[in-house]
Amino acid sequence: MEITLSSLDDLAKAAESFLKDMQDKRVFAFYGNMGAGKTTFIKALCEAMGVEDEVNSPTFALVNEYYIPKTDRHVYHFDFYRINKEEEVYDIGYEDYFYSDSYCFIEWPELVENLLPEETVRVHIAVHPDKTRTIFVQ
Repeated sequence: MEITLSSLDDLAKAAESFLKDMQDKRVFAFYGNMGAGKTTFIKALCEAMGVEDEVNSPTFALVNEYYIPKTDRHVYHFDFYRINKEEEVYDIGYEDYFYSDSYCFIEWPELVENLLPEETVRVHIAVHPDKTRTIFVQ
């Protein structure tokens, strides 16, 4: 799957299309340079899912939890940018999140690649010189 975003106006439609294609998937790893739009796309996904909580990057908390009232499910949003060693992820009990039936959106997964479940969907966001973005899904 490949989605091209010409502007922020394309985000809502892109998020809906993404979620439709990912139907039963639960764990998503988001790759991209600083400022690529990982958090922005995750916000759009959460909004499309019906999350009513404020969605923001969990840079200092490592994980934020959001609730989806219409499905009675949770979304766990991780940001591993600031971890120094894999043991920090063990300390937060990553397995309880990654292997639950909840959605997990993971920013900076490169730092915990060994811990990601086999069925993790890898989402790469590339920024082009004209400021458009392409989202590639593996």
